[in-house]
Amino acid sequence: MVLKRIISQIYRRLFNLVATVFPVRQHVVLFEAFNGKIPSDNPLYVYQALRTVHPEWKLVWGVKRDLVEGAKQKYPEMIIVPRFSIKWLKVAPVAEFWILNARMPYWLKKNRRTTYVQTWHGTPLKRLGIDIHNVSMPGTNTNDYRHNFATESKRWDYLIAPNEFSKKIFSRAFVFNNQFLDYGYPRNDRLVHQANDYKVIAKIKEKIVGNKKGRIILYAPTWRDDFFVRQGTYKMTLPFSLANFVNLLGEDDVLIIRPHYLVAASINIKGFEKKVRICVNEDINDLYLISDLLITDYSSVMFDYAILNRPMLFYPYDLAHYQDEIRGFYFDYNKVPGPVVTDEASFYEQIKVFLNKGLFSGYLERLGDFRKKFTTWERGTSSERVVKLIENISCNKKGRD
Repeated sequence: MVLKRIISQIYRRLFNLVATVFPVRQHVVLFEAFNGKIPSDNPLYVYQALRTVHPEWKLVWGVKRDLVEGAKQKYPEMIIVPRFSIKWLKVAPVAEFWILNARMPYWLKKNRRTTYVQTWHGTPLKRLGIDIHNVSMPGTNTNDYRHNFATESKRWDYLIAPNEFSKKIFSRAFVFNNQFLDYGYPRNDRLVHQANDYKVIAKIKEKIVGNKKGRIILYAPTWRDDFFVRQGTYKMTLPFSLANFVNLLGEDDVLIIRPHYLVAASINIKGFEKKVRICVNEDINDLYLISDLLITDYSSVMFDYAILNRPMLFYPYDLAHYQDEIRGFYFDYNKVPGPVVTDEASFYEQIKVFLNKGLFSGYLERLGDFRKKFTTWERGTSSERVVKLIENISCNKKGRD
């Protein structure tokens, strides 16, 4: 343990020395998603757009060591290096751009010539950053969490905002005073373009669930900060009976569970594999596109899914506890664009309503208002606009050099 701490300290000092002394390497870009998870989310879509127009650039993904092989199998064309390895050290401190959707460890210095584009990863329903009154996550406390968040956000040169609502909250919660990019999210470009592309949807559906016939119900809840086993390990218990749920479904219908990656390993679907899938590493846009109904609680998936103009059901079974004791919300939860149920019996009743009617009565107008507030910046051009920004910045740097 002592040796490990010594090695870690040496690594940190070496990283910060390289970042302080060495110049950036032009056209080298470091991408990361969710602190080293398999490439996904906004950074993935920026990567794909940048690689299309500049295949000659060196685009590198930092991935946690235990996920590297899986990432390489899924994306064999990518340059993937283990996060915090020597290979990563050769890239991160001298990359011309960092494109990330979560925080970089605050103890690593950013090269003064590196441009840090923070994409973030969702419209906030739950309180964020310094707005969290009581941080219950293990390994930190409220004061340290707020300080580290504010320290990190000062390094962000650009921050993507998906809508005006998020922009106002990000400005305060992240203590962000640099430049916003009012682009909408890169990950949502596909939803804009493919929402009604039924050939594409059928192809994805067959790949993920094996058939094109039945309805797909997507359950995508958030994680609970206080449901932890130990630091970095969380748990989840489904708030409904899989047996009861499956009994409601038609012959070809499928329930897809998309858990937060922190709790995926704790979900058991043994005995229900024919009607239930757990999808953790699939592109969530694929899951959105093939689903007929989204069930969630406090997850920001509701804002992206609204682009598709499809029904949603909200099952916040621990609403009072979550709202008052864990995070707190930025707006009235009862204004979400679908029925809100907090007990299991009511949950099944609403599932029956959807399966019988295909929608929920009285919610079309509310969904329209929700879309006006949260999706008007989503025009299908965000990835392209980020790439143009990167090109202009790189060109200007070269001119100054």
